[in-house]
Amino acid sequence: MQRRTLIATALALPLAARAHHGWSSFDQGRPIWLEGKAVKVAWRNPHAELSLELPADLKLPADLASRKLPVQSAGVDGPALLKAAQLPTRKDRVWEIELAPLTRMDAWKVPEIKVGDTVGVLGFTFAGEKGDPVLRAEYLFLGGQVYGLRSSPA
Repeated sequence: MQRRTLIATALALPLAARAHHGWSSFDQGRPIWLEGKAVKVAWRNPHAELSLELPADLKLPADLASRKLPVQSAGVDGPALLKAAQLPTRKDRVWEIELAPLTRMDAWKVPEIKVGDTVGVLGFTFAGEKGDPVLRAEYLFLGGQVYGLRSSPA
């Protein structure tokens, strides 16, 4: 019985490791803007996640480049990211959004996102937008607040 459990665990590890992406997997030279409704939320570690349904007419907000961003403990040039923000070229209506570990979400005092909430995210997807529609969030825009997710508040 123990042997079966060990084998099952060993076989599952590569899948779990592949499901969690480090920052190096993402094209950090091309910030992507997404905004829509949360249709599924998983508030758990290794990081909070949500499925975001985009509107058919997704646009960059006119004021995006001038939005004030919170300072993070990691050296992130947020204003440059806002100025370089673009929409994805792929037309998927639902994207999987990787947020931050729950300890970091707590440090920023991010309220738990609920299904139906309107959420904006600025982050990074895979080079060439290849693979699944996944975005690693650098900044979260929720309820009139902005949260930096790369590191803790400065």
